[in-house]
Amino acid sequence: MNQQRRSILKYSAVFGLMASTGLISLAQAEEWNKAAFEGKSLDDVFKILGAGSPDKSGAITLNAPDIAENGAVVPVGMTTSLKAEQMAILVEKNPSSLAAQFFIPAGTEPFITTRIKMGQTSNIYALVKADGKWSMAVKEVKVTLGGCGG
Repeated sequence: MNQQRRSILKYSAVFGLMASTGLISLAQAEEWNKAAFEGKSLDDVFKILGAGSPDKSGAITLNAPDIAENGAVVPVGMTTSLKAEQMAILVEKNPSSLAAQFFIPAGTEPFITTRIKMGQTSNIYALVKADGKWSMAVKEVKVTLGGCGG
């Protein structure tokens, strides 16, 4: 099966399930930004998200291992003291830079944790949109066994 078709089916199913259970509204499910997930570089994704050049912020904490033994399952978490509207995880050297994007409802604690794939040693970027402005934190993760396409 075509990889792009598989991704579309997977994300459609995930967003449909989330909308049906009330985790996100139908409007949020419809605003899924397919172009951002297809961005090949950090600059592409920053532009599509409207982030410009995000400033580094000490208010964002990015939790990721220094060394990932298996790039197929790298645990990543982030939290911030900012009033986050959106949070995103980008991997600089992955074929598609945007690994995850989260919409944070008002009044919700801005904390996320997930697992991502990394093809090789790379910087991970934690982006947070608060008050209409994007900020970021960066951490390098060394990968000993690649997980993306290898």
